[in-house]
Amino acid sequence: MSIARLAAPLLALLLVVTGCSGQHGDHAAPPGPELVVGSKADPESRLLASLYVSALRSYGFPARAETADDPMAKLDSGEFTVVPAFTGQVLHSLQPDDSALSDKQVYKAMNAALPEGIASGDYTTAAEDKPALVVTPATGQAWGGQDLSADLTLVQRHCDGLTVGIVKGGHAPAAVGSCKMPRPREFPNDTALFAALRSNELTAAWTTTANPGIPGDLVVLADASKNALIRAENVVPLYRRNALTTRQLLAINEVAGVLDTEALTDLWRKVAGGADPQAVADGWLGEHPLGR
Repeated sequence: MSIARLAAPLLALLLVVTGCSGQHGDHAAPPGPELVVGSKADPESRLLASLYVSALRSYGFPARAETADDPMAKLDSGEFTVVPAFTGQVLHSLQPDDSALSDKQVYKAMNAALPEGIASGDYTTAAEDKPALVVTPATGQAWGGQDLSADLTLVQRHCDGLTVGIVKGGHAPAAVGSCKMPRPREFPNDTALFAALRSNELTAAWTTTANPGIPGDLVVLADASKNALIRAENVVPLYRRNALTTRQLLAINEVAGVLDTEALTDLWRKVAGGADPQAVADGWLGEHPLGR
């Protein structure tokens, strides 16, 4: 048999093998084991986990979300790989007496307090959900300002006789600057809380900066991070040290560059309305692709 006649079938076989290999590559299994992003079971926590799942998937990494009563314990044991959290809450759980307030100070102190096997990614400098005081426009005008950090005596000047409220289960700082805050009256929901504020039963109401239930006719007192009087609460991904590749870490860190408080509020509003957290996260990251 001639060399040319032998070469023809060998070439055909090579093309078949190459074609099969190419098709397998098109449908190859995703790289590495599936990463587990953990959170508590409430809708807001599930949304944050879904954002980081979407981020990892957008880079081609398999990931899924799971819930637990104590996500940090699961992260510490290695059952979870990534757990989104808020910087101030993590710091308070690890160092309750730490006095850091601004976003940079809180992030630095939190990193110093993390257990040896856990590290933190980039925090969202533009996305926060920290305690905030809400007042009526009339109160804001009477107080002569709406920015706590610009006028460090704003609350102090009106500290005596303050009556404040909060939704049951919420967190209220014990002090704002030098003003020791009174124990807040508890209300069953935002509707009841803000109705009491409007009817002047309360001077101010405690809420959080990303709460989608804050009515537009009320005033949220600002508290800039540089001279913050209330501890920062920025979104941050915690992860198992040495468990992520460089590109996986890049994927979760890039969330910090696209997420802001306005977007976080809108996403939580959709989830509160019954939307699936993963679908909401996927849709939002589809409109705000990472790595651009």
